[in-house]
Amino acid sequence: MKSNKENLYANIYEIVRLIPEGKVTTYGAIAKAIGLGSGARVVGYAMNASHTENVPAHRVVNRNGQLTGKHHFPHATTMEDLLKKEGVKVVADQIVDFEQHFWDPASLEGEI
Repeated sequence: MKSNKENLYANIYEIVRLIPEGKVTTYGAIAKAIGLGSGARVVGYAMNASHTENVPAHRVVNRNGQLTGKHHFPHATTMEDLLKKEGVKVVADQIVDFEQHFWDPASLEGEI
């Protein structure tokens, strides 16, 4: 039987897997989409633990479009490298034109 934490993380991972290639979302947007309100930190914990779950965690950034989770990847540039392969420009750990790349999981309301 899964713990509440495992179920919560599974729900978070389900949303992250839906982020389209070349798009990003935020910890807070995911938290809001699953009803956690101010649970951005919990989403961050889930992303830190996601690297064995086939989850595109590189597509989750902070509310300002900064790559704050980059230190949880194998190399300091892994997150940026993966985003660049998807056509997302990054300069100094910041998504360029963040608003154009932002994907809102709330657009899935009723589907998740």
